[in-house]
Amino acid sequence: MPAMTKIVGRSARRAEGPDKLCGTAKYVDDYALPGCLFGATLRSTIACGRIRSLTLDPAFPWSEYVVVTADDIPGANHVALIENDQPLLAKDRIRHPQEPILLVAHPVRAKAYAALAHVRVEYEEETPLLDAERSETVFKSFHIERGAVDRALAGAFVTVEGEYRVPHQEQAYIETNGAAAWFEPDGTLVTLGSLQCPHYVVKALKASFGLPEEKLRVVQAVTGGGFGGKEEYPNVICAHAGLLARKARRPVKIIYDRHEDMAATTKRHPAVIRHRTGATRDGRLVAQDVEIVMDGGAYVTLSPVVLSRGTLHATGPYDCPNVRIRSRVVMTNTPPNGAFRGFGAPQTLFAAEMQMERLAERLGTSPLEIRRRNAVRKGSTLPMGQTLRESVGARQALEACAKRSGYVRRARECARWNRGAARSTWRGIGMALVHHGAGFTGSGEAYLNSRAAVTLTRDGGLRVLSGSTEFGQGTTTLFGQIVAETLGVPLDLVAVETPDTKHVPNSGPTVASRTCMMVGRLLREASLELRSAVAGANGRFPATRAGLRAAARRVCAAAPERRFEAVYRKPDWVTWDDATYTGDAYEAYSYGAMAVELEIDRATFETGIRGVWIAADIGTVIHPLFAEGQVIGGVTQGLGYALLESAVYEKGVMKNARFTDYTIPTTLDTPPMDVAFVPAPYSLGPFGAKGVGELPMDIPGPAVAAAVRHALGRYVDALPITPERIREALAKDAAA
Repeated sequence: MPAMTKIVGRSARRAEGPDKLCGTAKYVDDYALPGCLFGATLRSTIACGRIRSLTLDPAFPWSEYVVVTADDIPGANHVALIENDQPLLAKDRIRHPQEPILLVAHPVRAKAYAALAHVRVEYEEETPLLDAERSETVFKSFHIERGAVDRALAGAFVTVEGEYRVPHQEQAYIETNGAAAWFEPDGTLVTLGSLQCPHYVVKALKASFGLPEEKLRVVQAVTGGGFGGKEEYPNVICAHAGLLARKARRPVKIIYDRHEDMAATTKRHPAVIRHRTGATRDGRLVAQDVEIVMDGGAYVTLSPVVLSRGTLHATGPYDCPNVRIRSRVVMTNTPPNGAFRGFGAPQTLFAAEMQMERLAERLGTSPLEIRRRNAVRKGSTLPMGQTLRESVGARQALEACAKRSGYVRRARECARWNRGAARSTWRGIGMALVHHGAGFTGSGEAYLNSRAAVTLTRDGGLRVLSGSTEFGQGTTTLFGQIVAETLGVPLDLVAVETPDTKHVPNSGPTVASRTCMMVGRLLREASLELRSAVAGANGRFPATRAGLRAAARRVCAAAPERRFEAVYRKPDWVTWDDATYTGDAYEAYSYGAMAVELEIDRATFETGIRGVWIAADIGTVIHPLFAEGQVIGGVTQGLGYALLESAVYEKGVMKNARFTDYTIPTTLDTPPMDVAFVPAPYSLGPFGAKGVGELPMDIPGPAVAAAVRHALGRYVDALPITPERIREALAKDAAA
């Protein structure tokens, strides 16, 4: 038999691609459910206060409708997550605009929404708190300190200070939030949704309905994007659909329109970050003092873990012996903020990288050189006391990016261009270097106790069983590649089960750049166990369906299938103390460097991107095309964060909750990108792989801001860098 073609490292065909291409993929709203009703949500119109009364119009034909209030919740009236502070339906207090109060369902979707106008809510309105820096309600805080920060700053050759502000950001997934729910004859509540984390939803439904887990089933429909926006929010919409289905005794769908989705669901946390940084004469960091304030919105949701990651990344991928980081996330009367690609790191890394720009300027050296002198390497120690043991590709990524972009040459060319007084534009090139931890922080992976399995069926079929979800990033294909390569079989012999909590184990949430590295590792371990059981003493594993069928009769005996399951085991060297927040925060980090060249119109102050170069260490690249796509997509999303996306709030309400007013990058805004990967495999990743999904989101903000500074000779320390902010920065310097 000829040798098997290598599968890992090859851009295999996307498993779900044909269905999506041909329009046969079924999103939640594509399911025709017999007797289905359509749900709509009545939401608060004030930011803070109390509900005085809730009245249904007596002249309206309510007998045609199903109406649910907080009194209809059979279990606890809260959204089960980290804390239980958020009501599923508000009954008394209102803490933000768009808070759900009442649900309505009708066989005609338009009539369900029309009924909301016939519900009257009277409020006792209170003054809302909308400024995070004035909030005294702290959801979570951290204090990390190493060395003698004040003494080191006092003795530094140079110190620089900066204050940086970053905004809300909308996930802008192509498919809005949606869910369907119904009860089976045996009393099982089934929910079908556009979601990232089916087992999160099980936990939330268990609390709200008072049902045991065996009476709860959550199924992921084909999901049109997530970016974190479908991590925790499906807990709400799935429960709402379930409440209406319980009362109606019929299936119910709730599908948000774009305006409702943008106005009511979670966003990236806005933040204010203040930095003091000290360095020696030759540019080596001696101290960093960082203060972070994040706006969590009205309820806790995932704010503590967003703050955690932001805190742990706040000093950038640099060696520094003396560090103090104080951070807090607080309550405001705005819709709750939650998960978004990057998960706190884009906010704090923006500030850390701008400090490196300021240091380079004060010391009269180049931004590239200041990063070369300080970038972490194997053996470096991070602020939480973690020593980097292996797979540290920060410097390789930096050098590859500098070389591929021609950074030094382009910097000279931009400076020469800007000396021409008759030019209609300014040009600049900027660079950023970032890191991103793969997996849950600290003891998080041990707490999750994730599981994944591979089954061999009696007819010779191979099936991957995992709670990890596919929403465009390539999970299904990657898992097939890892299992097929481990077993030495063609990829088309491996099927990946739809995430359905009735059939798949809890592999943890599909977040935190953990799916490939953590769950992929479990699948490789399960596959090795299967291979050992099938191959036996002769060590041969069949690579054909017929061979697998023959082996399965022996391995499965009389059973229809045999399941091989792996459970997460913490590496022996990983230590973490939650009380002091010290130790090995992440098993491994991915690293990325980006250079961006841009041009600013001297009359309109509009910014255009001329070129982007990215080099990344993500360990072994399992699927080159998917990895490149993740980088290009993440960078594009980050360019929107850097230059375009501005969520406008008034009295806690998002005023531009539609794509006509909230501007995201289009294909015309997306510049050519040069993407390269540098090899730095991680020994415990599947075939050496690490995470890639979030890293690209971290880089564009600081790289663009650095390029703007190079073009203008002025800093813009708040995102997005709009023409108005550029004009303001120029006017401020002119006035000074």
